[in-house]
Amino acid sequence: MSNPIVDAAQKHPPPERHVYTYGTAGFRTKADVLDSVLTRVGLVAALRSRKLDGKWVGVMITASHNPPEDNGVKLVEPMGDMLEESWEVIGTEMANQPTPEAVLDYYHRIAKEQNIDLRKPANVVVARDTRASGARLLGCLIDGLKASGAEYKDYGFLTTPQLHYMVRCRNTEGTRDAYGVPTEVGYYEKFSTAFKRAMNGRKPNGHLTVDCANGVGGPKLNELYKYLPSKETGLEIFVTNDNVIKPEALNVDCGADYVKTNQRAPPSSKTGPGDRCCSLDGDADRVVYYFKDEQNVFRLLDGDRIATLVASFFGDLVRTSGLADQIKIGVVQTAYANGAATDYVEKTLTLPVTCTPTGVKYLHHAAQKLDIGVYFEANGHGTAIFSHKTLEVIKNYEPKSPSEAENLETLRACIDLINQSVGDALSDFLLVETVLAHKRWGPQEWLNTYTDLPNRLLKVIVNDRNIFKTTDAERKLTSPEGIQPQIDREVQKFRQGRSFARASGTEDAVRVYAEAATKAEAEDLARKVSEIVKTAGGK
Repeated sequence: MSNPIVDAAQKHPPPERHVYTYGTAGFRTKADVLDSVLTRVGLVAALRSRKLDGKWVGVMITASHNPPEDNGVKLVEPMGDMLEESWEVIGTEMANQPTPEAVLDYYHRIAKEQNIDLRKPANVVVARDTRASGARLLGCLIDGLKASGAEYKDYGFLTTPQLHYMVRCRNTEGTRDAYGVPTEVGYYEKFSTAFKRAMNGRKPNGHLTVDCANGVGGPKLNELYKYLPSKETGLEIFVTNDNVIKPEALNVDCGADYVKTNQRAPPSSKTGPGDRCCSLDGDADRVVYYFKDEQNVFRLLDGDRIATLVASFFGDLVRTSGLADQIKIGVVQTAYANGAATDYVEKTLTLPVTCTPTGVKYLHHAAQKLDIGVYFEANGHGTAIFSHKTLEVIKNYEPKSPSEAENLETLRACIDLINQSVGDALSDFLLVETVLAHKRWGPQEWLNTYTDLPNRLLKVIVNDRNIFKTTDAERKLTSPEGIQPQIDREVQKFRQGRSFARASGTEDAVRVYAEAATKAEAEDLARKVSEIVKTAGGK
């Protein structure tokens, strides 16, 4: 007698000799080798939901800033955060089972090992970005969900953060921690209302051009903008690169990754000096700002800049609300954060900095340990997280003056404006606009807060990246032996020198980051450290 799980796995066989890995962003590769993975992710999602007593979990079909021919899939936990690490291993093993029968055996093995009652309900929220392969992969996923007897809600096209939002809303509905209404309209109403409250009558200075990477963020921003009429808010937005009719245009010569990597505006940009611009990535979970200065020079305001801007604003609000002795703010960075940004946070803002390994899940976990944790990767992916204790303090505090009351109301509005489940480009740029309006700053004033140290990032192709092991949040190599002292010796030769090497998470390469007092010195240091790495394990 046939079994529905065996049948589903048989319908979507894996390509021969292809090995899949659940990386920091889930499974991500060429779309044409993902059918089997999506079916099996459906099985894993059902198991995860049952393990959590039928709570809603999420599945997002996206490859973010990758080229149009790629796609991917990731799983989302009930509160909207990323899949628990031990389940990444389960996902990887399930994806690599060799036969339909092996898939069924592994499904039951996990149920047994995890004490999962397979008679319990399983509930899964599903969405996808605008890639051409998305519809086919959704069909593969649904085959897996149906085979495992899971109930599912398909939201169609969403940004990745909107999917995270839906999951969190569905799991908190009807509780005192209700996060919002789990619909698109609920999302737009929550964040637009919070923006108006946070602005409190202030108007942004000048318009904002938003490049949507020809991805799902384009139509969703156009929808959100209907809830933020410029007559009412003063927020004038020009949306560019929002062509989702041509999926092959996704992330091509536009988007946050293009701007950050190439240190230039998209070729389509027609803005003048001083005009504020920002770029989202393909699934709208990252945002970077930039502008041309008076001399027409491109200036990037990346994730480091957004983190320092937001942290300084929250510092001001906590202090002026009368809560400084009850709430402590911290900033979480990776080793890729510019040394000048770290210095500014520690010395000017006098806030503590925590450094974690690269990957949003590490930053998110570190931020959760703080009263208010602000984290952004340099690539523009980040958010701020408020602990339960902090939310209670802010909610129950009785202001001692009208000024405290006003600042407290802004702080409360900002809590609602932030998508605390995950980095969200749409809510993040509204937060940035709020801070700039409160400070009465344009992009030049924001840039003037500190001067980035010149830096260089190089990629060294190696035979085996796995021999490169790190410690101290990936800032020091422990293996191969003897490499780190050589790097340290080189760093000491340069003014304000800093450099580290770490294995890439996605390819057989080692990434070398270096910064120093001048551009020439940063490039020289990066080259010398690359030579050391090449000698140790290069081709």
